[in-house]
Amino acid sequence: MPEKQPQATPVDARIEHDPERRALAALAERLPLLPDRHTPDQSLQIVVDLARDLTSARYGALAVTDRADRVEGFMVAGLESSELMRLRTPPQSHGPLGSLRDDGRPVRFEDVQQHAKAFGFPSHHPEMSALVGVAIWVNGEVRGALYVTDRQDGQPFDRDDERLLTTLASHAATIIETEWY
Repeated sequence: MPEKQPQATPVDARIEHDPERRALAALAERLPLLPDRHTPDQSLQIVVDLARDLTSARYGALAVTDRADRVEGFMVAGLESSELMRLRTPPQSHGPLGSLRDDGRPVRFEDVQQHAKAFGFPSHHPEMSALVGVAIWVNGEVRGALYVTDRQDGQPFDRDDERLLTTLASHAATIIETEWY
């Protein structure tokens, strides 16, 4: 006789859909797959891959910046290697993403191309519209950004997506603090 499965409670259902819990569970599943000797880039690539997967985004990106806000590291998810090779330089966080550096608060746009400050995209940058992004805080300073664009289901990004990215950005901050510098 098959063993009876326990019934899910309303609390279990809320936990299952909690964005922070989903992000932490995904990290716990994916991080052990890193090789023993890995680079910070490999760890951060997992973060951006999870950001894209968990938000059902078309693209994801994670930028590590220096104290002068210059991009030192850039990881992407969702681009083919040929598309990535055509980008001569990563976006420099001017325009709509620049506010992440200024105030560190999450940003969410239904159409980032229509933003008054929409510039700074390198040539051959893929077209995108919806965007949600969060700052990566390291030792009280914004030292990068994690963002995703264009949900594959066509729905707008929401507060749960922000919370999920904030949780992943917190993990990225730990990687940057302990492995990058």
